Amino acid sequence: MLILNNLTKTFKKTTVVKDLSFKVNPGEIVGLLGENGAGKTTTLRMISTMLKITFGDSIVNGISSSKEPTKVRQEIGILFGGDVGLYDRLTARENLKYFANLYGMNDKEADTRINELATQFDMLDYLDKKKVSTFSRGMKQKVSIARSIVHNPNVMLFDEPSTGLDVSAVRTIHEFITRCKNEGKTILFSSHSMQEVEKLCDRVIIIHKGVLLENSTISDLKEKYNNDNLEDVFVELIGGAKHE
Repeated sequence: MLILNNLTKTFKKTTVVKDLSFKVNPGEIVGLLGENGAGKTTTLRMISTMLKITFGDSIVNGISSSKEPTKVRQEIGILFGGDVGLYDRLTARENLKYFANLYGMNDKEADTRINELATQFDMLDYLDKKKVSTFSRGMKQKVSIARSIVHNPNVMLFDEPSTGLDVSAVRTIHEFITRCKNEGKTILFSSHSMQEVEKLCDRVIIIHKGVLLENSTISDLKEKYNNDNLEDVFVELIGGAKHE
């Protein structure tokens, strides 16, 4: 479970996330929506302990991100934007094993998990054969996603996880995220694709300039604004917030 309590981040005199509070339950996929600069990535980075929280807190499976960051890192899997975060001179397996070892897995445990992920993401053909530097963008993204969940975390933070992938690879990622939901994992999912959000998410959080505008199921949101097009609802919300 993930709980945000008045989560706030201030850089110098600018507040980029303000008093953000919401909950994501096990077995639930929640979409975090907002324009560029709305505070989505800052929020995810605070939850993951990559950024220091100015005020409030994020509670990951009962553990405080601000007070026990090391324990929180064991509970979460992270994938941010187009940053694949891999070592080009290593093979896919070597990259994955390195991160698995960092999470305390021994070589046998790591290899078993890596083979499992390689099968899920259709990476067996290039798992050991070439260095990552020779991979296509889509291949790198698959390895990066596998790296983010190699330790089988209970809470997953995804920021644009399908960036750079072709249609077939995107389907693989969507199937994986759905499988995580069915396994009872907690998923906070940021995307600019309304089609992707509608396909995957149980609920959406819409933020603007770091402030929460809506926390609702997609169906309830459409009913509230009397519009069956989620993108139109989003634009109406953001447009209204800009003029307040």
